[in-house]
Amino acid sequence: MSDFEVYASPFSWRYGSVAMRRVWSEENKRLVWRQLWVALAEVQAEFGLVSAAGLADIQAHAQDVDIAVALALEAELHHDLMAELRVFAGQCAVGGGMLHLGATSMDIKDNADVLLIRQSLQLVLPKLEKLLQVLCQLIERWADTPLIAFTHLQPAEPSTLGYRLAQYAQDLFSDWEALVRLRESLRAKGIRGAVGTGASFIELIGAENLAQFEAQLSACLGVPFYPVVTQTYPRKQDYDVVGALAGLGASIYKFAFDLRVLQSPPIGELGEPFREKQVGSSAMPFKRNPVISEKIDSLGRYLAQLPRIAWDNAAHSLLERTLDDSANRRTMLPEAFLVVDELLEATTRICSGLRVDEGALARNLEIYGAFAATERVLMALAKAGADRQVMHEHLRAHSMRAWNATQAGQDNPLVALICADEVFKEYVGEASLRELMDAGEYVGDAPARARALSQNIRAMLPA
Repeated sequence: MSDFEVYASPFSWRYGSVAMRRVWSEENKRLVWRQLWVALAEVQAEFGLVSAAGLADIQAHAQDVDIAVALALEAELHHDLMAELRVFAGQCAVGGGMLHLGATSMDIKDNADVLLIRQSLQLVLPKLEKLLQVLCQLIERWADTPLIAFTHLQPAEPSTLGYRLAQYAQDLFSDWEALVRLRESLRAKGIRGAVGTGASFIELIGAENLAQFEAQLSACLGVPFYPVVTQTYPRKQDYDVVGALAGLGASIYKFAFDLRVLQSPPIGELGEPFREKQVGSSAMPFKRNPVISEKIDSLGRYLAQLPRIAWDNAAHSLLERTLDDSANRRTMLPEAFLVVDELLEATTRICSGLRVDEGALARNLEIYGAFAATERVLMALAKAGADRQVMHEHLRAHSMRAWNATQAGQDNPLVALICADEVFKEYVGEASLRELMDAGEYVGDAPARARALSQNIRAMLPA
C-alpha cells in the first residue's frame, strides 16, 4: 500500500498476509471471472457453440486483465462485470463475440466467489494446522507442570499448564474439522441463467444435453453445483462460511483473553513475546502490555459481527434475488478471511514465543494450592471413618484463618494448621496429612489426557 493520501482499509496493508490480500485483490477477482468465461467457452466448444479458433483466442487472452481500461468503461456502464467482459471481448478478435453466451452476471460472479472462498480456505487451513502443531509441542512440554486453576477468576484446584493449553487446542481442532468439512462441501451456482432455470442453455444445446453440459462444466471448475438455484447460489452458504470463520475466531479470542489475564503481574504466569526494542507505553516505559493479544481480541470482536450480516443477506434475499447483499459482500467475505488470517499469524507468533514463568506458577500454587488440597484431606478422613460434616467444619475454620493470613501478605499457614489438628490425627497420621496437602500431586489424570489429545491431533493433521 503506497497511497497514503486517501483512505485505505487497514486490511489493505496492516492486517492479513500478502497472500490472502492477493486472493481478494481486484486483479485476482477478474482473473477468476475470466477463468469462468474460459471454462464456459471450453464446454460450449464441445457442443459446437464456440469455434476452435475462437476458443484458442479466448484462452490466449485469459490473463490479460487491464483494470484501468475496465474501470474507465465501468464509469460509463455502471456495471463492473459488463465492463470487464467488454475489455476481455475486445482483446479477442476472433472469440470475443462468443463470450458469456447464455450466461447472466451472477453465473460468473457467484461461481467466482466460491472459487475465491476455496482459495482462501487453502491458505487458512495450513496456518491453523501450523498453530495446532505449535500448541501440541507446548502441551507435551508442559503436561506435568502443575498450576492453580481458576474458576470465576478465583483460585480453584490444581491442574497442569499442558492441560490448560489442551483446552485451547481441543477447540481449535474442532474448528479445523469444521473448516475441512466446509471446504469439501462448498458448492457453486453453476451456469444456470437469470433465475436459475437453465432456460437459455436449453435453447442453445437442448434439454437433453443440459445435464451433461453442467457435469462437464462442474468438472472443469472442480466444484460441484447446487441442484436448485435462483439468480445466485443460496446465501446460507455464505452464512456457513462466515459462521465457521467466526467460530475459529471465538476459540482464538478466548486464548488471547486468558493470556491477557495471566500476563497481568498479580498472576504473571504466562506472557506473549516482547521484543528487545518494543515500546509498551508512550508514557510508562516499564509497561509490557499484551498488545498482540489485545489486537487479536479487537479483530475477533469485529469478526463476531459478520455472521449477522451473512444471516441478513440469506434471510432478505427476496424471491429469486435482490441486490441488497452485493455491496456488503464486497467487504464481508474478504475481511472475514483477512481477520482470520491475521488471528492465526498472531496467535502462532505468541505460541512460538510464549513466555512461561515457572516461578510464578509455583508461587501461585504454593499460595492457593493448599486450600484445594483440603478436599483430599476431607476424603481421606471420611474414608478412615470420620464424620464428614464435622471434618468439613474443622477444615473450613482452618481455611478461613489461613486465607486471612495470605491476604495480609503472610505465608500460608494452612498445612501447619491441618497437620497440627489433633482431631484429624485421630484418623490420619501427620505424615499422611502432609502428603495429602501437596497440591502439586492433586491433578488427576490431566497430564495423560493432555498428552493423549496432543497425540490424537498430530495423528489427524496432514503430514
